[in-house]
Amino acid sequence: MKLTVVYDNEASSGLRDGWGFACYIESEDMNILFDTGWDGEILLGNMFSLDINPNEVDTIIISHHHWDHIGGLPTFLSKNPDVDVIVPHSFSCALKKEIQARISGKVIEIRSKRKITTNIYTTGELGVDLKEQSLILKSKQGSTILSGCSHPTLKITMTSLDDNENIFGFIGGLHDSEEFDCMDKFTFIAAGHCTKHKDVIKNIYPGIFENIFAGYVKILKQ
Repeated sequence: MKLTVVYDNEASSGLRDGWGFACYIESEDMNILFDTGWDGEILLGNMFSLDINPNEVDTIIISHHHWDHIGGLPTFLSKNPDVDVIVPHSFSCALKKEIQARISGKVIEIRSKRKITTNIYTTGELGVDLKEQSLILKSKQGSTILSGCSHPTLKITMTSLDDNENIFGFIGGLHDSEEFDCMDKFTFIAAGHCTKHKDVIKNIYPGIFENIFAGYVKILKQ
């Protein structure tokens, strides 16, 4: 399974940065775009620069309704409307109808943890005031959490893992999380976008910290 960050606050040479997050997942039976960043032109431009064909995306999964994660969706759908879009159930009816009107696939509403495809699961919508879903990616090394912002807290997100589940890593945003003790369970922590305490995490876990950016790639062995 190959993960490529295609939108982030930081970017490698030849790519554009922007406030937001998006990650492209290539798995054995489905290509997934997780979040879309804020600016669709930046999203598509980065994908083309990384030789990622938007028309090969099968499914889009949106973590939560903030515009730095969903803003690029209309532009993307104008390029490829032949997708399913998976959103938290708590999305407004108007927003779900608007998305459905732009796609030939289905809007799929998520309430609880469920399997998306082989080795890929959604945590279900977590949190109270702001509901967010993350992904659990299973590999030979263990399970990796892919999160847009971790608004419900890292601890709550990790409750979606099974008690006996081997934990491998974390990729995405950690917002203002200070749950540093939870992070010692990871083999790697690839943090970016909205992570307020990135330098603190790097200082506590210098051997496993990885800074993410548009162009960052992670391979999970299947």
